[in-house]
Amino acid sequence: MSGKLIKSGIIVSVMTLVSRVLGLVRDVFVARLMGDGAAADVFFFANKIPNFLRRLFAEGAFAQAFIPVLTEVHHEGDKQHLREFVAKVSGTLGAIVFVVSLLGVLASPVLAALFGTGWFLAWLDDDPAGQKFVLASAMLKITFPYLAFISLTGLSGAILNTLNKFAVASFTPVLLNVCIITFAVFVSPHLEQPAYGLAWGVFVGGIVQLGFQLPFLYRAGLLVKPRWGWRDPGVIKVRTLMIPALFGVSVGQINLLFDTFIASFLMTGSISWLYYSDRLLEFPLGLFGIAIATVILPTLSRNHVAKDPTAFAGNMDWAVRMVCFLGLPAAVGLAVLAEPILTVIFQRGAFTAETARMASYSLIAYSFGLLSFMLVKVLAPGFYSRQDTRTPVKFGIWCMVANMVFNLVLAIPYGYIGLATATSMSATLNAGLLYFTLHKQGVFRASRDTILFVVRIVAACAAMAAVILWVYGTEPFELLDLSGKIYHLVLVIVAAVVTFSGVVILLGTRPRHFRTVGG
Repeated sequence: MSGKLIKSGIIVSVMTLVSRVLGLVRDVFVARLMGDGAAADVFFFANKIPNFLRRLFAEGAFAQAFIPVLTEVHHEGDKQHLREFVAKVSGTLGAIVFVVSLLGVLASPVLAALFGTGWFLAWLDDDPAGQKFVLASAMLKITFPYLAFISLTGLSGAILNTLNKFAVASFTPVLLNVCIITFAVFVSPHLEQPAYGLAWGVFVGGIVQLGFQLPFLYRAGLLVKPRWGWRDPGVIKVRTLMIPALFGVSVGQINLLFDTFIASFLMTGSISWLYYSDRLLEFPLGLFGIAIATVILPTLSRNHVAKDPTAFAGNMDWAVRMVCFLGLPAAVGLAVLAEPILTVIFQRGAFTAETARMASYSLIAYSFGLLSFMLVKVLAPGFYSRQDTRTPVKFGIWCMVANMVFNLVLAIPYGYIGLATATSMSATLNAGLLYFTLHKQGVFRASRDTILFVVRIVAACAAMAAVILWVYGTEPFELLDLSGKIYHLVLVIVAAVVTFSGVVILLGTRPRHFRTVGG
């Protein structure tokens, strides 16, 4: 099992790497086009709301409820039953997200007022900032239908992942980035408001992603005619598991929307600074954390169905080691090199040195929670794979309330930096609650090897941080031209990787630490 997990993890990571690199390219175009101005704030806002619902209906709660049930049905070996189950789930989900998307388009002014209250109040007072509310209402009408397409794409991807065809679903987001880049280059410059071009790129991207996956479903024999199946036993089981999972997954998303709500009262640029820093955080999170979580959920579901607690705990242990090995150095690197990384990637056009400096503060705050974000991704499947969606919900609600309290306490003195800090704090609380509950239930506890492994990683990260600060300080970064900045940053990163790798090997890390305990 260890070899299969590593192979699947590498496949997902490589596909995710391509997607994340293109995602950064996309953000470079967006940053050059709009920087941190009012239109940028509105586009990120209009894109965030359907993405919030996407993670509820598609990648998040739905996948966590659907994959374990699909695994059971697939394990029975009855292909016709499997096709009927997929038909009824796709028909039911498709109908629901179509209605929600339609309501979202019709109610876009209400959504803009609800989540961008600061802009709405400015509009009521005839303040110039009220134009953000008008623009957000119009842009939501374009971006909201994305929800329907991407939800069905998420369903298709979950089916393919259960069949161990991880590459297709992992590659699919590349197409969204290609569409947005295409519209940013060829459409936005010709519009009076360039942000509309980006919004249409999101809309078309949803259609293209779904169309890309359908041939692979056909080849697997599971491209079936959708049927309404609200009362089908399999669908009932999925929605019974999904309802509490909705709350669990929505916690992080509600926190992000609450951040947006508060940021609408802060200075112009706050939403953009949070967005750019979050995008850099999403790079290692998607490349490592989400990639490992993607392959671990179907595997844990099979371990549970096979009643093999040793393999289950061993695979959980492997997942925790992997996110610590990859997440800790990534967090340290982002924290220490926040401003130079933002400068090299984004600083051109409307994205200024001041924009990079402001975004770097929130990136540092986010980086302190990176490992926690990753741990939540791999610890939550320890519950979902056992069809326990209620326990993470309880913790999620606690953490959501805690995050809101942290937001209110920290946003007043520290503004958008306080919002990022609060998000990291609530993620850390969530990861801690998940781990200690798995430990208490006797389902999973970190092995002695894993604890020692993490200690070595921490020591290597400390040495790496020291080397980064030393090498980075050898030249005045801000006085270099772009090519000089790129060269110097690459030099620092290479020195960091060499230092980290050398120290972990010297401290005794060996290939066996990358194999599962039960594998």
